[in-house]
Amino acid sequence: MKDKNLLPDNNESTLEDLTDQANQIIESLENEKDLNNSVENYQKLLKLNNIIEKKFNKSFRSIGEETNKKVKEIIKKNEK
Repeated sequence: MKDKNLLPDNNESTLEDLTDQANQIIESLENEKDLNNSVENYQKLLKLNNIIEKKFNKSFRSIGEETNKKVKEIIKKNEK
């Protein structure tokens, strides 16, 4: 599943907003009696999960890079 398949506003949403949307879909799926009506919502949930995972990984990488920069700066200061 590609990000292009999602609504454009999901690319601008925060992880928190996307998680809230996923929780709403889960709640509606739990309350749905007819599984045939659930297919579309389930597909939306899978797409949201993919976007959340990608955003999380991007944030994780960014935090790692910032941490590495700060560690290198500290090491340079200590070497002087």
